[in-house]
This record gives sequence, C-alpha cells and structure tokens, in this order.
Amino acid sequence: MFWRLLQDLALNIGLIVTVAYLMTRTRFFRRMLRSKANTQEKVFLVLLFGFIGIAGTYTGVNIKGALANSRVIGVAVGGLLGGPFVGLCAGVLAGVHRTLLGGFTAGACGIATIVEGSIAGYMGRKFSGDLTWKRSLFVGMGIEVIQMLIILLIARPYYAAWDLVKDIGLPMIIMNGVGISIFVSVIHNSLEEEERIGAVQAQKALYIANLTLPILRLGLNKDTARSVAQIIHEQTDVAAVALTDREQILAHVGKGFDHHEEGHAIQTLATHQALDSGELKLAATRAEIGCAEPNCPLFSALVVPLHIQHSVVGTLKIYREQARGISPVDWEFGAGLGMLFSTQLELATLETRACLVRRSELKALQAQVNPHFLFNALNTVVSFCRTDPEKARHLLLQLGDFFRKNLKSGEKFVTLREECEHIRAYLAIEQARFSDRLCVREEITDDALNWRLPGLTLQPLVENAIKHGIYPMSTLGEILISAFVEEEILVVRIWDNGVGIPAEKLALIHAGVEVSTSGLGIGLQNVAQRLQILYGKRADFVIKSKAGAGTEVTLKLPPAAAAERI
Repeated sequence: MFWRLLQDLALNIGLIVTVAYLMTRTRFFRRMLRSKANTQEKVFLVLLFGFIGIAGTYTGVNIKGALANSRVIGVAVGGLLGGPFVGLCAGVLAGVHRTLLGGFTAGACGIATIVEGSIAGYMGRKFSGDLTWKRSLFVGMGIEVIQMLIILLIARPYYAAWDLVKDIGLPMIIMNGVGISIFVSVIHNSLEEEERIGAVQAQKALYIANLTLPILRLGLNKDTARSVAQIIHEQTDVAAVALTDREQILAHVGKGFDHHEEGHAIQTLATHQALDSGELKLAATRAEIGCAEPNCPLFSALVVPLHIQHSVVGTLKIYREQARGISPVDWEFGAGLGMLFSTQLELATLETRACLVRRSELKALQAQVNPHFLFNALNTVVSFCRTDPEKARHLLLQLGDFFRKNLKSGEKFVTLREECEHIRAYLAIEQARFSDRLCVREEITDDALNWRLPGLTLQPLVENAIKHGIYPMSTLGEILISAFVEEEILVVRIWDNGVGIPAEKLALIHAGVEVSTSGLGIGLQNVAQRLQILYGKRADFVIKSKAGAGTEVTLKLPPAAAAERI
C-alpha cells in the first residue's frame, strides 16, 4: 500500500510540475511573480493556484472512503509565491470544493486546505526573496503534518480517521512536500534563467555601446548610422538593423537592404508612433511593417525611440524573419540599447555645445587682443600726422595690411613662420615710434618654423614687452625671440631687457589681476587663457621677471592636431 501510494502520488506530482513548467513559459506569469502584483493580478493568481489545487483533488487516489491527493501543492505554492492573500483565498477555493465532494473527511480536508494555504502565505512573506527548495520542502511537509492532525481532530468516526492517516499520512507528507519543493524550484529556476539571459543581453548591449561610443559622439547622420547598424548586426543574430531620423531611413544593414534603402521616407506606422509617443513599438507582422516589396523577408520589427533630452530624434529598428518573432529578450535588449544610444547622443550634443562655448570664449579673447593693439598703433600714427604725413600714410597702409592678416590668422592655427611675419609687420609700426631705441633679434630653428600654433599668440607678448618693458627705458631696448623643438614640444621664449616686473605685481598677474591702469598683464593673461582653452594642461606658460632685470616669457606647446578640432 505504501509504495503503491507513493507511486500514484509521484505521477500526480509529475503532472503538476509539468503545469508549473508551462506556466513559467508565459511572460505574464513571470512578470507577476517578479514584481508586486496588483489586486487584479492577485485575483488571477488565486484562481490559477486554486484550480491547480482542485485538479490535485481530482487526480487523487480513492482509499478507504477518502482521497489521497496533491491538492495542497497548488494552494501551498500559491501562498509561498503570492503571499497570505493568495494562499488564503486559493485555500478557500480548493477547500470549499473538497468539502462539496463529500466523504467522512470532507469537512476536515476543507478546513485543512484553508489552514495550509494561510500558513504557506505567511511563510512566503517571511521568506520573501530567500525561498530555497529546502525551505519549501520543510513548509510542504510541515503543513501536511498539520492536515493529518486536523483530520484526526475533526473527522469522525475517529477509528476510521486514524486508520486512514496510518495509510496515507507518511506518503502524502513526503510526496506533497517534495512536490511543493519541485514546483517552487521549477519556477525559481525559470526566473533565474531569464535573469541570466538578461544579464548576457545587458553585457552584449554594453559591449555594443562601447563600440559605438566614438561613432555616436559625431551625432546621428547617415555615416554614423550605417556604422552603428553594421556593429549591431555583426554582434547579434537579428535579421536586419536600421536607424532613422524623424523623416527618413539613415541606414539599413542586413536582409531587405536591397529595397529598404537609405534616404527613403519612413513608412512603418509603428515607427511614426514611436517618434510621436517616445515609447517602444512593435510591428508584429509584415503588414504592420508596411513594406511594399512582396518578397520582403522581414516579418516583424521592434522600434526603439532615440532621445536627446526630452525630444525624440530618431529610432533604432530590429527586424526578425518570423511573424511575431520579437521575443521578450529582444524587447529588453532593444530597450537597453535605446537608452545607451540616447545617452551617447545626448553627450555628443553637450560636447558640441561645450565646443561652441569654447570657440565663443576664444573669439572673445581674440577680440580683446585686436583693440589693444589698434589703440597703440593709432597712437603711433597720430604722432606722425603733423611731423611726417607721408610716414603716417605709410604706417596706416601697413596697419591695414596687418589687420587683414590678423583677421585671417586669429581664427585658425598658423605656422610659426606666419606668426613671425605678423610680428614683423607689427614691429614695423613700433620701429617708427622707437627709432633706434629698439633692437629685435630672432633665433629660430628650421624645424620650429613649420610648427603650428594658435594665431595671435606671440604678437601680444612682443607688444607687452615693448609697451611695459622697453618703453619706460631711456636706453636701448632689446628683444630676443627664440624657438626650437625639443621632444615633440615647441619651446618659444620672448626675452626683453626692459624694466621688469616687481615680484608683488608678478604675483597679481599670475592670479589674473590687472595690476595697473595701463593694462599691464592683459596681453599675458589673454595668451594664457587662450592656451588653456585650446590645450588644457598640455601647454606650459611661464613668466620670469625681476624689477630692473627684464622679463622672459616661455611657452611650451604640444602638436596642434587635437587643439585644432575646437
């Protein structure tokens, strides 16, 4: 009797476990178990597990006027997974049904089913998030022991109840406990498998995002879209990948590329809906895709909107060759990629804006340089207007030529050779004012002459040396401009034998403070700020000076390739 009953109950459990496996294949059931169920979903779980309990009753073995059955499995699993409400209500549903079937244990079994469901619900809440197969086995066997005790307490005649419990007690305690444990394990394994698949997809999405990061930093256009679509297609098993802006297809890689061509207007209704709503949309059939080509191999598509801040700027589309072929994994994968791509596009936009700000700052600094020199040059010209008008005319022509060159060079990088030509044009005007009191020498190596540097970098330094170093002197003023390349770094030094800068004023210049009404420090600060904007910490700008002993300004500039992108 014992072994035969074990065998019959094992067959019933096998059927119930099969039902458990099929349940875990449904996205709806997994979602309810993964998140906190609302009232409607709890009612559904009550009905589901209550009917599993009823099915366990009908598959029971008739023995001595009672049923050795697996009814408790559905009720207990409902309580363990759904909580006290589901356990209690599923127990009521299955328990009332058992009572209505009759028999001398009908009332006892009905009450026992309700009690078991309630206890399982309480234990499910207690072990929430940590319900192992061992704990499920312990709970299952424990509540079956309680059912046997209730039968002995309530069922009459007592001797019949005792005779029944002796035969069915141990087999039901063992097998129903094992069945509950297996049922819970099947569901948990299914959820863990989905989490593992999700983790793999998340890792793949991050890997793809890492590959596409330098591409999408350039924005969303046909070239970048084509490269991104190619990467996704190579890294996944999807039939095709496409990217669009708000009006047209930017790229399509994979099957259907011969008629889903770049530049074609968007036709899929789901794409328009995604662009309008900003939410993922599914085209489950070829008709919903809206392709006019009768032999198109693409039968379903997931449309993922791409955002920049609060605006939808385009879509990512993932295609499958089967109707309704977009799986939950595809959905999560596409959603993850969409979020990552949107972040990358937003970062690209912010980087572009930052670049524009840097350009504006640079132009503002350049605008400060031009008036600074202009006022000094005009003062020189004015001084000749009465004494030598022809000389004044000549200087004005040189001044105009100088500014034409400055307007061009001030907006780009120039060679050191070109920068020196500008300095000479400036010095031609200054020589007219200083006559024989100014001597300028150049010591520049050939390899340094072709080095590229920001336009109008050295002229303000030479101007500063003349105005604040040489001009206050009554003796001969000397300026030395030297430049050479050392370990892929351009080193430029501008030295003068002028009056120098006192230590306290030099400290103020380093702090970015204008130290006199004559503008001492403006030219130096402008150059320093421009180099900071263009090169960051890669450029050095050093001022050495001592009162009465002249000033030396040293610049160390790396290759201009990176800075020229600004």
